[in-house]
Amino acid sequence: EVQADRFAAVRELWRKYQCPVLLKGVGSLICCSDKLPVAVCTGGNPGMASGGMGDVLSGIAGALLAQGIDPGQALSLAVGLHAEAADRAAVDGERGMTATDLLGPLRRLVNP
Repeated sequence: EVQADRFAAVRELWRKYQCPVLLKGVGSLICCSDKLPVAVCTGGNPGMASGGMGDVLSGIAGALLAQGIDPGQALSLAVGLHAEAADRAAVDGERGMTATDLLGPLRRLVNP
């Protein structure tokens, strides 16, 4: 049901819980308000369809939230960092990419 209309699903969750919502997947969606358009992440690659990628994304978001960053901004930043780290890791090939392959690129992204 969620995959049938991802935009409607993310908006419905926002309306129900009144908090920023992230729907992870190809073109991850973030809804932070009924007054703003749903944000779509166009980064990332097929190599991200492997176990543990969501755990890495959750960890990034949690770390940003723990620093006091606004929840909507934290989700947007987490999704962007996650996708960019995966794209950089994919330079070595998307096939066989694991969640731990994102750690090096991610560290370089947050410590330029």
